Amino acid sequence: MAKLTVIIPYYQKEPGILRRALASVFAQSYQDFHILVVDDESPYPIDEELNPLGKDERARISVIRQANKGPGGARNTGLDHVPADSAFVAFLDSDDVWTVDHLKNAHDGMSNFGADCYFASITGGDAFYYHFGIADLEKSATVVRLQDEPLVVEIPELTEVMLKNWSFLHLSCMVIGRSLFETVRFDADLRLAAEDVLFFCDCILAAGRVVLCDSAGAERGEGINIFHSIDNDSPEFLQQQFNTFVALETLEGRFSRKPSAIASIRSYQHTARRQALWSQARRLKRRKSPQFQLLARWVLRDPRLLQSALALAVGKFSRSH
Repeated sequence: MAKLTVIIPYYQKEPGILRRALASVFAQSYQDFHILVVDDESPYPIDEELNPLGKDERARISVIRQANKGPGGARNTGLDHVPADSAFVAFLDSDDVWTVDHLKNAHDGMSNFGADCYFASITGGDAFYYHFGIADLEKSATVVRLQDEPLVVEIPELTEVMLKNWSFLHLSCMVIGRSLFETVRFDADLRLAAEDVLFFCDCILAAGRVVLCDSAGAERGEGINIFHSIDNDSPEFLQQQFNTFVALETLEGRFSRKPSAIASIRSYQHTARRQALWSQARRLKRRKSPQFQLLARWVLRDPRLLQSALALAVGKFSRSH
């Protein structure tokens, strides 16, 4: 088997998206890989995507079919089926594409510096304006340069840096070693938000060494993307914010002895509460009932939601007078 396993969760509604991702894998300058595609009960049949491939390409792909478990559950299935002799796992979302040297840069960076976790930068269109590159971290964090071409760095306090703003991290630019892919898993219940952030954090905490490469590892593609198919007025928005809060609550438990990390997490929690409450206010404005059942679940878990609701109500009342 190959030294590196590529895990691709597949759930799409349009033809050609997975083939585009696979083409970027087969075009890699580093070729010692095998591909695991987890068909998460995709609406568009996976066989239609794979049938046009050549015999040699098809032989390098294993397909695992399962009832829909969401992106985290699909990736967990892939992690559970990594061959025993693989040394690395690379993730690729089915709507993204890799740059030609992504796996080479990852393999070289991890091997040369004894790392078991690797991140590269990502590029994308206007919809992904909030992403920024690894080199930009030198402006705001303590960064140790390990290599100049391509730029490879490590960050002594990486978890605290990512908790302030994790927009430089992306799953399609992440590669992990055996010590991580044998032990760390996604929270599959967080289907609409933050399962990747929690996984990033758990891998960073468990890693012996993390290296980051400024060279772009992937280009953000266009396909089904759970974060950008849900806007503030979508019925799923409240669930997304609740799942974000749950993930942040879990993260808070990871950093109980780091006040600065807790402060960042609680700031995000406050934002999730406000976003959730504004979404319900907009529902009322459109003469739709609030989502009382989920709001009740949230209040039972987080009584501060009521305090936030009161603060918003008082603020709105004050502005109207």
